[in-house]
Amino acid sequence: MDRRRLPLNALRAFEAVGRHLSFTAAANSLLVSQSAVSRHVIALEDLLGVQLFERRPHKLLLTEAGKALLPVVSKAFDRIATTLDEVKSSSGPRRRVVRVLLPPGFAHNLAVPILSDFRKDCPDVVLEIESPYGVGPPTRECDLAVVYARPHATDSITDLLWSVRLTPVCHPDMAPRPGTGLAAFIAASDVLHVHVEGESRYRFWERFVRQNELADAAVDRGLVFDTVSLAAQYALSGGGIALLDPKLYEAELRSGALVRPFDVWLDEGYGYYLVTHPDDLADDVIGLFRSWLIRRFAAAGASPAATEAVDPPGPAVVQWLDAKRGRTR
Repeated sequence: MDRRRLPLNALRAFEAVGRHLSFTAAANSLLVSQSAVSRHVIALEDLLGVQLFERRPHKLLLTEAGKALLPVVSKAFDRIATTLDEVKSSSGPRRRVVRVLLPPGFAHNLAVPILSDFRKDCPDVVLEIESPYGVGPPTRECDLAVVYARPHATDSITDLLWSVRLTPVCHPDMAPRPGTGLAAFIAASDVLHVHVEGESRYRFWERFVRQNELADAAVDRGLVFDTVSLAAQYALSGGGIALLDPKLYEAELRSGALVRPFDVWLDEGYGYYLVTHPDDLADDVIGLFRSWLIRRFAAAGASPAATEAVDPPGPAVVQWLDAKRGRTR
């Protein structure tokens, strides 16, 4: 489409309706009439030749075309607004904000040391962190996201940070006595589950006993949590045994707050992936954070929290950072 003919008012109306899923709320946010918003959206649909919303009684839903268009339009308007604010500001350019989504367990256990180091290296980049629940592709607008998922085809750029391998861990007071077998240990303990949407609530433990040929171990019992963090906290309290990733809970294992009584594993194919939209690869600052995080996890066998400092930013990013500081190279 010719840039000179971009329907900016219609796109603004579409973005507001898509954000609120309501013509009334969108009109209120734009301080215009509901009929004006409706006309703009209809005009945009006519121009594109596709329906962007599914209009149901008392309910408004995005179509597949609407779902594809909304994040692109929202991000474009956000960037325009940010840049205009920077140009307008009398105190000079604002710091660049990068929105990042992190899983709760990842954020709680690794975000503090990792992001603290990034802030030391790149103090002019402001990271805005959110920790939504869930597995799979990010459901919110962001610049980058770390997701807990299996490998799958996607339009986004996905970089594997590390593969998750689970092993039974518990409070040291619950550790089995010497000579106790794994099956007996499971039978004598509460089993803590982490439920992944779309999977059986007992899936990981059921797969674990199958892989380790423990046919007689009953694991369809115990407590079910919706996050790894909650299961880990319950295990730390001495409440049961949980299947956790030792890399994620290395500090607790090293300090003795948790113990790993058996050298047995479950590899289900899940991992932590860094997800970036292809259009954002040209953004120097997003590229900086992506490259920095990938290198942080790249050292084979190293703990993410203990990995040495990564390489310095590339020339384009250095120039951007220096310009923000009012310097030239």
